[in-house]
Amino acid sequence: MREIILNKYQGLGNDYLILDPEKNQLALTARNIERLCRRNFGAGADGVLYGPLWEQGRVRVRIFNPDGSEAEKSGNGVCIFAKYLLDEEYVKERKLIIDMLSGETEVEFLEKDGGVMRVNMGRPVYAGPELPLNGLKGEIVNAHLRFCDNDYNSTCLSVGNPNCVIMLEEVTPQKARELGPYVEQASYFPKRMNMQLLKVVDPNCIAIEIYERGTGYTLSSGTGACAAAAAAKRMGLVNDKVTVRMPGGELLVEIDKSNTIFMTGRVEKVGSFAVAENFFA
Repeated sequence: MREIILNKYQGLGNDYLILDPEKNQLALTARNIERLCRRNFGAGADGVLYGPLWEQGRVRVRIFNPDGSEAEKSGNGVCIFAKYLLDEEYVKERKLIIDMLSGETEVEFLEKDGGVMRVNMGRPVYAGPELPLNGLKGEIVNAHLRFCDNDYNSTCLSVGNPNCVIMLEEVTPQKARELGPYVEQASYFPKRMNMQLLKVVDPNCIAIEIYERGTGYTLSSGTGACAAAAAAKRMGLVNDKVTVRMPGGELLVEIDKSNTIFMTGRVEKVGSFAVAENFFA
């Protein structure tokens, strides 16, 4: 096997490995992804970004969770991938469109080096095929759902991937780790579920803790931040512009009059490294 070169980037502690198929030859199997993402036995990451993949002049990326499953969308992931495209001179434009499993996403670089960007995350969806639910009808907004023998005020929505936002007076990493597996695997959710525990600090600020399907507890999430801000706005608890506090840092989320979500965040390159020749043996 030829040498495999990986690039690692992070956004607010949400870290991804980039496997560029134009520079590497590696069978992208669930086993390989799992091995790469393991913190103590591999390179360690919250996921793998596989790209760029070019189709009719458009650029696409595939997003994989540490368990090998493929994700529809990632807010931090698309920011990281956009920065990689700029760093490697695949693109030079200030704005670009990146295709993911969920569809296209527009990214605008706000700084010359691409470290800060604004992303059009689309409109939230509260019901329908994008958000399949078992045994639940209509929109689930601040409704009682039962997890682990307790009822929680929950809002379910898709921002390209499915999310369950749970309102609490206090949010902690311990609570996210305890409750997250029950929400992810709940019978309500046939495609599993991302979870955000939400505390409204004031009309301009919320705090969240995150547990992601296929990943587990994470320090930040772009889609999670957008889902939580959209849920809080839907319930009339926050203004159009919201700072989202997460253990890894803060994101700015704005929701315009058409209900389109815009996210502004920062990412940086951690480094590049070669994988040992026998790692995938």
